[in-house]
Amino acid sequence: MFRGRIDGKTNIARMINEFKEFISKGNVVMLAVGFIMGLAFQAVVSSLVEHVIMPIVAIPFGEPNFGELTFTVNDSVIMWGSFVTAAVVFLLTALAVFLFIVKPYNAYKDRYGQDQDEPEGGPSQIELLTEIRDSLRFRPI
Repeated sequence: MFRGRIDGKTNIARMINEFKEFISKGNVVMLAVGFIMGLAFQAVVSSLVEHVIMPIVAIPFGEPNFGELTFTVNDSVIMWGSFVTAAVVFLLTALAVFLFIVKPYNAYKDRYGQDQDEPEGGPSQIELLTEIRDSLRFRPI
């Protein structure tokens, strides 16, 4: 963060170096890759839902898309078909994410153990304080 004002090349150079360090960290790069892959995956799932599943689901209604289904109350047109379409797309996208990302990840995690990112359980606070007390007790004066 900025401490003080920027008043010279050293502060600007320091800021540029901090930015390079931040942007080159693995977490930022992995986040960007995950975001791009998520967008690509969303396009595939949307195409599957729109072009394959929705026409099959819409057969009983005689409409290729639920978006055309409406009803009118007084002069207001209620487009309930658009809501149904959005809900179906959401549920199918969530199902696809669960089946193709979450389930394989959980299976991998179960097979190979915990993530490398998860910290191992260390001593509790009481254990640390007891250890400090014992080391101070037996310290030569």
